[in-house]
Amino acid sequence: MTQLNSIMDVGPSARSSLERAWQWLAKHQDPTGCWEGEVAWCTMITAQYVIALRILGRAIDAQTREGIIRYFAGSRSPETGLGWGLHPESNAYVFGTTLVYVALRLLGVPADDTLVKQAREWLLAQPGGVASIPTWGKFWLSMVGIYKYEGMNPVPPEMFLLPHWFPAHPGKLYCHTRYIYLGIAYLFGKRLRVELPETADLRRELYPSYDAVDFRAHRHDLAPSDVYVRPSATLRGVFNLLAIFERVCPAALRERALKNCAWRIVVEQRASQHLGLSPVNGLLNALALGDLDHPDCQRSVEGLEHWRWQDKEGVRFAGARSNCWDTALALQAFMECPPAVAEHREALRRAYRFLRDTQILDPLEGAREQGRDEIVGGWCFSDGQHRWPVSDCTAEAVCAILALHEHEGLIANADRVSERRLALAIDFILARQNRDGGFGTYERRRGGPLLERINPSEMFGQCMTERSYIECTASAVKALARYRRHCEDSRIDVVAAIRRGCRFLRSAQRPDGSYPGFWGINFTYANLFVAEALREAGAGPDDAVLRRIAAWTLERQLSDGSWGEHHASCRDGVYRAHPVGQAVMTAWALLALLRIAGPESAAVHNGVDWLRARQNGDGSWPREAVNGVFFGSAMLDYRLYRTYFPAWALCRYAGMLLGGEIER
Repeated sequence: MTQLNSIMDVGPSARSSLERAWQWLAKHQDPTGCWEGEVAWCTMITAQYVIALRILGRAIDAQTREGIIRYFAGSRSPETGLGWGLHPESNAYVFGTTLVYVALRLLGVPADDTLVKQAREWLLAQPGGVASIPTWGKFWLSMVGIYKYEGMNPVPPEMFLLPHWFPAHPGKLYCHTRYIYLGIAYLFGKRLRVELPETADLRRELYPSYDAVDFRAHRHDLAPSDVYVRPSATLRGVFNLLAIFERVCPAALRERALKNCAWRIVVEQRASQHLGLSPVNGLLNALALGDLDHPDCQRSVEGLEHWRWQDKEGVRFAGARSNCWDTALALQAFMECPPAVAEHREALRRAYRFLRDTQILDPLEGAREQGRDEIVGGWCFSDGQHRWPVSDCTAEAVCAILALHEHEGLIANADRVSERRLALAIDFILARQNRDGGFGTYERRRGGPLLERINPSEMFGQCMTERSYIECTASAVKALARYRRHCEDSRIDVVAAIRRGCRFLRSAQRPDGSYPGFWGINFTYANLFVAEALREAGAGPDDAVLRRIAAWTLERQLSDGSWGEHHASCRDGVYRAHPVGQAVMTAWALLALLRIAGPESAAVHNGVDWLRARQNGDGSWPREAVNGVFFGSAMLDYRLYRTYFPAWALCRYAGMLLGGEIER
């Protein structure tokens, strides 16, 4: 990289760090042109995959079986090593441990195997035992005869027949929530129950005496280890009324409700090309179609493989695929380093083509009947196959595309995303802006605060409705501001949306200067996005909101120069420092500070030195703590974050030292 050596004359350490980082990213680019790191979550989906395939009578090949067992063995709770939790650093949950236990036994692992025996002993020692598993667990166990439906809080399919004006109509729910409950409602309404050869043994192993259990009495019982949002007294009362309804529901009404749910499931599977919005509802939909003996069942089972992740750690099923998201962010990181652009032009062009070719351009058939919003112009979090585009993924893709367009000679005119397609992307983003000026993800907010107060999920929070998210709003504002500069004629709707989005962001700052995140951990992550957005929208470095962000960030730097935030920040809603510095969070803090205050402070120099010293010899950074989150309690490890965010921070630092910040 002789060009990098000559242009980035900021010392051999900086040159070496950047060279290795960009080379690592170039080496790990997918043949399709994208970058994608695993979005590591928990064992829930993989365990449900095993259970679902056994219910459907599908065999699991020997290689997949061995890979899943290896994954389960390596993913036990780090606290005790005896059970499985809700994320990589979680304490053991009755929910996760029970599902994995059942899956291991269905995979043929003997009851006296150490992995299984220790988990069983842990479960039997928990207050309430397996009977206190949260409702989603009660449901999955009921389908294989290890629990009884009368011990589960009802999810009646009739709720999908309610008039749309009804405040708790499922159509007002957050899309992931409503599609999960659509599948559960159908299967609960049918009381799907399959006695497997292992069912009798599992009953004996998981209960002191299965036949003596009064399951109806355990309907409200919840394991203390598993509860994040405890159902209110009002919600428990509603469940009690629904339990009465279940005993008197007319057969004709139930049949009509089941047909309605079945129709919705078929429409969603076909609209998502049989992948489902996520593997969680994809599994439920496959089970429903299997119960219906529907011709789409086989394609839905095959579609589950889209979510498979396989490497030396084993076989598992990811909660999401991040192709577009990782590619858009990695491209923006590259584009702040002109020498890296010169060295990796073909890699960048391949990534650009991936984004170009995964924008959704065809309308969704049957969207209105299914209650879906327009999808044309958007990008998905993944490769776009399931056709569920998102506001911030679209915004970051637009930012990446415009960055490449601004680099003269990089993208030929004939290969460019057209102005018409960029305008469609902007229209898609604008359609996700809420009344308060903030932006949702897949849709505008549909439901009110009442729905959040009747959250039945128990293990998750803030999952009932679309919201105005700090990060999504910031990404949208950043993209709209860049698009406005790119266009010769400023669109009035774009200017108004930027103004409203900035007003929302400014109003959401906490008195201490921080912003609560929703999709990353937590305040460090959200602060970066807000700093990027306000600077792009024209705020100067002396802006009061930005200065408060900078002050908050500087106060939380660790003594070794790094930053680190613990995932407890997400659960508690207040900042919790991680005892050990984290490369990803150090990069987030540096990127924000560089945007606001520039590269000259000792705090920035110390953070940069720490990042360089922390880098692996191959150009990546070590795997560290979880860095993502959703619904408050479900922590994620975005595996590629630990390379492109640190590289981005080092690149911005070096570029600003050389030429000063480019004012936009």
